[in-house]
Amino acid sequence: MTESESLPAASASGEVVRREPQNALDGLRDFQDLILARLDDLGLPTEDVLVALNHRLALLATTEHALAGLNDEQRARSAYIAKMIMAGSVGLFDAALNYLWDETVIELRKRVIGYDISYFYAVAEKSESRRKELKTAEDLVKLDDAKLLSGAREIGLISDVGYHQVDHIRFMRNYASAAHPNQVSLTGLQLADWLETCIREVITLPHNTVVAEIKKLLVNVQADRLDSNYLAQTAVFFKGLPGEQADTLTIGLFGVYTTIGGEPHTLDNIRDLWPKLWPYVSEDTRFWVGTRLARFLANADQAQAVLARQLIDLVQGGSYLPDEIKVAEMAEAVEDLLNVHLARDNFYNEPRVARRLAELVGEHGAVPDSLARQYVKTLITVFLTNGHGEAFAANEIYLDLISRFDPEQASLALRAFADAEISSQLQRQLSQKKWDELLNVIDVKITGRPERELLQAVRDFPGTPDKLRLDSGIKRHLAALPS
Repeated sequence: MTESESLPAASASGEVVRREPQNALDGLRDFQDLILARLDDLGLPTEDVLVALNHRLALLATTEHALAGLNDEQRARSAYIAKMIMAGSVGLFDAALNYLWDETVIELRKRVIGYDISYFYAVAEKSESRRKELKTAEDLVKLDDAKLLSGAREIGLISDVGYHQVDHIRFMRNYASAAHPNQVSLTGLQLADWLETCIREVITLPHNTVVAEIKKLLVNVQADRLDSNYLAQTAVFFKGLPGEQADTLTIGLFGVYTTIGGEPHTLDNIRDLWPKLWPYVSEDTRFWVGTRLARFLANADQAQAVLARQLIDLVQGGSYLPDEIKVAEMAEAVEDLLNVHLARDNFYNEPRVARRLAELVGEHGAVPDSLARQYVKTLITVFLTNGHGEAFAANEIYLDLISRFDPEQASLALRAFADAEISSQLQRQLSQKKWDELLNVIDVKITGRPERELLQAVRDFPGTPDKLRLDSGIKRHLAALPS
């Protein structure tokens, strides 16, 4: 802003008016001096309360560029972005980051509500007992931000790249905003960049063709009985689905089908679609379906168990059923461990759940094949920490469980960087340190030649581990591994 421009001000009625031309820096300095003098009069601290003026000017100077992606209607409803800019202009960057995240979460919830809320809950909340509390749009507030973001990525409401970037902003909101006491310094350019990211990757990101077609399918499945022509067309659509979307659709339809109280025509439609979708479902997701049946039985959810068994029998999926009920107990322990890791007081609660999981795994590290991938991913997730600190009492248990990995589980652990959520964790310095520690523990367990070559390539990689999944050479090594 130049001296020839005027700064906006609010009249007593709240209407925005224009003052006489004034230099922006002088205006911010005058306001700062006034506020700090008042704090001093009250005997309150004045040092390190407000961000330096040059950072505030940098934020204000780049805000217009960051907002370029919003149309007039979107700007008019972006109250928390307005609060973010206001907080930033007066030097409260930690509060500004909080407001930015509030706007992002609000927009993300709007996207979920506009898509299909029951399908979203079936995908986003893996815990059956927790999902029973999630029915309407109002229940979205019960879902933590990490699951909201992850679920949106799984159903395609945000891109893989967008998830990676926005999850970093979520992390910074947790540990560098006014949400918690902290000593982290933020800059104006960082805030403006994060604002642009949230606008680009959440608020204005258009649905891709596959996501739009799945939404149309979900609407039709729950609206009325599907005719044979539509079912034939849908079978063709399934054939072209990306693997991850086929898995997500399977999990979603399974969740809708096994929810008590479904309309008869909806259940009929899913039964018609299920065998057509099943050939394109990964082994992991097929085992997930079998494990869900065992969970229903273990929790005495007989009506849901009957519905789950109908879908399994419909595709002759008996080979994907767990051998014993222990699988369900172990699955519950794995899910509980991830839940307490993502929740508050995780350092206090993780050791208790980790000990329970260690008891189920046993001294020989026996994990049913149907649970191996989920078990390894969860164990790696909690071992890498939340990036802010270690749960030291639990870390000893995690190291012990990792030391019990067999070569197949160690191979899964080595490839964990290819998972979008773990890759996002690996942006953080502490998690990168823990990743190096993990490689040292599993080194002796990596026996196959392709796996040994991948391990060496990972160690020789010049960049940070969160970039591994994007490297063409690493991708070639991954492709050479047995599935």
